[in-house]
Amino acid sequence: MTTLDSTTTSGEQIGAAGALMAILTTHADLPAPRFELWETHAPDSPSPTWGLRATLHDNLAGFEQWRSALDLDPAAVKHKHNYGSTLAWLVVTGTAYGAPIELAGFYTLPEPATTWA
Repeated sequence: MTTLDSTTTSGEQIGAAGALMAILTTHADLPAPRFELWETHAPDSPSPTWGLRATLHDNLAGFEQWRSALDLDPAAVKHKHNYGSTLAWLVVTGTAYGAPIELAGFYTLPEPATTWA
């Protein structure tokens, strides 16, 4: 039998949950992404931190609206795709309302990618 040890408590999610509430109330007019709380490991921190992940599908204009609203650096946006697939996405990370955030926008390429990215 395998047991899982949790090194964090649900109380440690409060900061990320508070950031989510602030984001939703401040930007209620923007397209609705899928938000989730996620545990992230910052390179300069010995312990995990709870943050937010927001994803949009087939709405790159919405991705840009959220990127701008959350003041995430446009130069930090990365383009990703898998070899042989038509699935691609933009992703950017930063901090919003005191919590780490990852924003991703998924979309379909017109033809399968011929390189890895």
